[in-house]
Amino acid sequence: MAPNTNVAQAYQGIKINTASPAELTLMLYDGAIKFCNKAMYAIEDHDIQKANENLIKAQKIIMEFRSTLDFKYPVAQDFEIVYDYIYRRLVEANIKKDKEILEDALKYIREMRDTWKDVMRLNKMYVK
Repeated sequence: MAPNTNVAQAYQGIKINTASPAELTLMLYDGAIKFCNKAMYAIEDHDIQKANENLIKAQKIIMEFRSTLDFKYPVAQDFEIVYDYIYRRLVEANIKKDKEILEDALKYIREMRDTWKDVMRLNKMYVK
């Protein structure tokens, strides 16, 4: 492993370990977007294995969001509906290796991420 890789991994580890729950949520959204983009490129390159690996990573992030919903708040049901839709689209995109289906899921993940960033800004949890 190259020295720069070790430094980047160390920095990422520090960033994760010192992040607030709100920042960790944002990192998860960003990670799901990153994995979807990697899957998109893999589909274009006909690299089925790489597409599958990255779509599974994105699916796991969406499942993590779903598993942490607190249904004592009414809005949780709305989030559950959106996360269920995104998850099903990611699975379908993976089965069919379909870029259009993946782009649909990605659109919703980006919207959720952008909304989360707005919430963080409004609550001064994040400055950028």
